[in-house]
Amino acid sequence: MDLRIQGNVALVTASSSGLGKASAKALAAEGVHVVINGRDESRLSHAVEEIADVAAMGAEVVGHPGDLTEPTDVDELVTRPVEEFGHLDHVVTSAGGPPSKPFLETTDEEWYDAYDLLVMSVVRTVRAAVPELRDSEAGTIINITSASVKEAIDELVLSNSVRMSVIGLEKTLANELGPEIRANAVLPGTHETPRIEELVEQGVERGTYDSYEAGLEDWADGIPLERIGSPMELGQLVAFLSSPVSAYLNGVAIPVDGGAGASNL
Repeated sequence: MDLRIQGNVALVTASSSGLGKASAKALAAEGVHVVINGRDESRLSHAVEEIADVAAMGAEVVGHPGDLTEPTDVDELVTRPVEEFGHLDHVVTSAGGPPSKPFLETTDEEWYDAYDLLVMSVVRTVRAAVPELRDSEAGTIINITSASVKEAIDELVLSNSVRMSVIGLEKTLANELGPEIRANAVLPGTHETPRIEELVEQGVERGTYDSYEAGLEDWADGIPLERIGSPMELGQLVAFLSSPVSAYLNGVAIPVDGGAGASNL
């Protein structure tokens, strides 16, 4: 399927690894010029090379280091696609996860930090990008959040609670910015990201799992498709939602969890 986004320009935050990088790969493979972001400059440089390897002919990949919790860094990040390519058509927001712990072990500082990382990073990115997206004939905003907004996950109280704010923001943006700009969200379940790989490998080293494959099977327990997701499966959905092929999708939040969620909606 031709997504008809070749030559467009996208900004993908927190994209030097994991689901953000997969989203940037999927966009670049469709011929989109992509600006990616991360705090670790070495990892960011490697990600640029990796994404460029799968990019369609003519699509360029630019890395821009920066901390999403720093307002000045966010402003500079949003201006980078315009400086490089003259315009901006798509914004994909992603961010790392807050600490994993139960409610009574969390501190006020951790709550504020989680809000700054997960919510204010999106607020600042979108606010800075809206003028450019309005000038585009293809303006889209895609928020990568978590399946935890549909169904709370044990010992992830910060993610369960704070990421819900991003969904409220996404739905409000869909209402307020349409028809010029569409806003949607994707809700990933378990995918084989570097974080999951690390956890499985640690389990093998501890003797919890006999092999890496056995560890993946354990993580897939309870998922109807009997496996965890590939990051590119989510990335390809992000590319689809960024395209005119999905032109009538606005204000939706789509789980990408292999059917693991127990919620009816």
